[in-house]
Amino acid sequence: MSTASPADNISAAPSADGAALKTAGGGEDGISLSIVIPMYQEAENVAPLLARVHEGLADFTHPWEVILVDDGSRDATGRRLVEEGSRYGPHVRVIRFRRNFGQTAAMQAGFDAARGLLIATLDGDLQNDPADIPGMVDELIARDLDLLQGWRKDRQDALVMRKIPSRIANRLIGKVTGVDLHDYGCSLKVYRAEVIKEIQLFGEMHRFIPVWVAGVTSPDRIGETVVRHSARQFGASKYGISRTFRVLLDLLAAFFFLRFGARPGHFFGSIGLTFGVIGGLMMAWLLIVKFGFGEDIGQRPLLFVTILFLVAAMQFLTTGVLAEVMTRTLFASGEHTHHRIRWQSAEDAAGWKRPA
Repeated sequence: MSTASPADNISAAPSADGAALKTAGGGEDGISLSIVIPMYQEAENVAPLLARVHEGLADFTHPWEVILVDDGSRDATGRRLVEEGSRYGPHVRVIRFRRNFGQTAAMQAGFDAARGLLIATLDGDLQNDPADIPGMVDELIARDLDLLQGWRKDRQDALVMRKIPSRIANRLIGKVTGVDLHDYGCSLKVYRAEVIKEIQLFGEMHRFIPVWVAGVTSPDRIGETVVRHSARQFGASKYGISRTFRVLLDLLAAFFFLRFGARPGHFFGSIGLTFGVIGGLMMAWLLIVKFGFGEDIGQRPLLFVTILFLVAAMQFLTTGVLAEVMTRTLFASGEHTHHRIRWQSAEDAAGWKRPA
């Protein structure tokens, strides 16, 4: 097994003729960056977003591209993305979904299309500052991380509707998963492509990306850094207080997949065995009462509780076996995305924005 660190994978190696090796469109040091931005009903933000991305990366010293994913918007977002993107050049790529599949699907489509050795993500609502990306790229490389998470320390959102639920959720996620970060909800992140592409996102997994990343790399290789945050200027927020309840459900799913994703039989089996032991002990006591003391147990509530425990034990054990069979079938089959793309920029015509 190779002992090279992930930093070696984005470092240049001299070729036989002395020229630097350029991998995946990388510059002289082999580094290239793809910026993935999911967007939904953000028509007013398209033009200023692209302008700020190009302003923020004007002095970026590595080749980069930006991938804009229209998540089935019903307004003019998709059309404006194509129009504005054509003004900047082939390094601006657009993906349009047939309908709204959700932010997780949009991010997955962006990751699949990304060609860079590093991938950055941010929201399309102008609340994240693209000017933070170059510094985050340098910090990720300097600290030898696989994921650098943004931390909106001075968050410009409503206190009751956004800040307080977010703080509670962040602490709860950290306690349950062991990945302790201040701001899971910040979309501004920088990843190593080789790591994030090992994860297949579905459902609403984008809220717990650091948790899923911790499933394929060490939590020590996940860091965070303070980033700027601005109040929304155009459009309406897509989040509300109802998201808190979905976060709790998603947290349970994340905990299950993180601990028992490859061995669900252990999860259901341990519950089944526990119920079986409790039911067996209660049944043993009832047998002693029946045959040892000669008492009638037919009308005792304990008998019905015992039967309930034994039946539940059998159900959990059989569920564990079925889950193991399904898991092995899933691992043996090919993986398919659940989103459908309506249109996207031609990959063979894609280019890189290179430093002057």
